[in-house]
Amino acid sequence: MKKCTRILQLVVCLALLVAFTACAATPKRESTGQYVDDSVITTKVKTAIFNEATLKTFQINVKTYKAVVQLSGFVDSAQSVTKAAEVARRIEGVESVENGLLVK
Repeated sequence: MKKCTRILQLVVCLALLVAFTACAATPKRESTGQYVDDSVITTKVKTAIFNEATLKTFQINVKTYKAVVQLSGFVDSAQSVTKAAEVARRIEGVESVENGLLVK
């Protein structure tokens, strides 16, 4: 009986270990929580850019990975490049902005 209990405890511990490591972040992948946080940041940045009247939002792409926002796409002027980066930096949770916007 003790042996069965011991084996059951070992199996439960191994199952918990596998479950926790499956949700952990790796250098190339985000954990589930990080992915959700990044999705929220991306949505907030897109909304802020959409609400900025001087920016054409459909030509600006926003991606977030580990709280680093990457802007890409085309804008009409250098001022728009700067403005988009400023808008993104103001969002709570953004650690840095990689601005890859190009002027047409």
